Amino acid sequence: MKVNSEGVSASRVYLPAGQAYPSLLDFFVSNFPHINASEWESRFAEGLVMTQEGEALAASGAYSPNTHLLYFRRLAREPAIPFEEQILYQDEHILVADKPHFLPVTPSGLYLHQTLLNRLKKKTGIQTLSPIHRIDRDTAGLVIFSVNPMERAQYQNLFRDRAVKKVYEAIALYSAELINKLPMTYRSKIQESEHFLQMEEVDGEANTDTYIEVIEVNAPWAKYRLSPGSGKKHQLRCHLNALGVPIQHDQIYPILTPYQEYDLDFSKPLQLLAKEIHFTDPITSEARIFVSNQELDWLKN
Repeated sequence: MKVNSEGVSASRVYLPAGQAYPSLLDFFVSNFPHINASEWESRFAEGLVMTQEGEALAASGAYSPNTHLLYFRRLAREPAIPFEEQILYQDEHILVADKPHFLPVTPSGLYLHQTLLNRLKKKTGIQTLSPIHRIDRDTAGLVIFSVNPMERAQYQNLFRDRAVKKVYEAIALYSAELINKLPMTYRSKIQESEHFLQMEEVDGEANTDTYIEVIEVNAPWAKYRLSPGSGKKHQLRCHLNALGVPIQHDQIYPILTPYQEYDLDFSKPLQLLAKEIHFTDPITSEARIFVSNQELDWLKN
């Protein structure tokens, strides 16, 4: 896997047979219409387009069908995330990281270097790292990475088979009515809403379940312990919102607030933390228990 000095992995593109282009530049411009020609010219000039062996190519180079080329993304401006991740555990099979709020797990959109994956690749030099599960960029806490690609599927299957216990903590609105019902398992059917950023509850057979307990009350807020049995997108945020106790500083529930991507308010992190994770290691058969070192800003709320 080809990576640059920042730990960013290259993308691969196939040059199909039966097509012809005057130059490599023409191929890239034609096949990536969302990226303008001047950007591709700059990437070629900076050696960011190359053969699989790492040889830099010229924009005027000939189109060679039935070959693969590598290229690197480049962002003119990327939001800086001024918080550091921690490596809690590392062996030849897995790496466990404690992710700060605001940091995406993998590259997407405006984020390339400022992601947990690329930071860890740069820090450890392990270019085969791959997350075996995800948490939202707004959420802080535990993320587990596979080190060996040949073992990745075995770890991912733990999540598929619900063989992993995950425990979250959240600070959300206090509700005497809800507190009197706890602990409880909340079930509902959730699906994507008309707005791609939000999930919504709908009628039908439940496809999500969350065990909810109260840890402490400091009205008008309370700290909750959440143990999801399923792993749907935004499940915890959606469930607490449906119960009338949205999580503090949630910019998606109940009201969708557009992100200010280049002017993030770091003083208001989503008060949701992936606190614990428990599983039996499929490679070593060891019982694994990891706990985040982070705490939610309870006294500030």
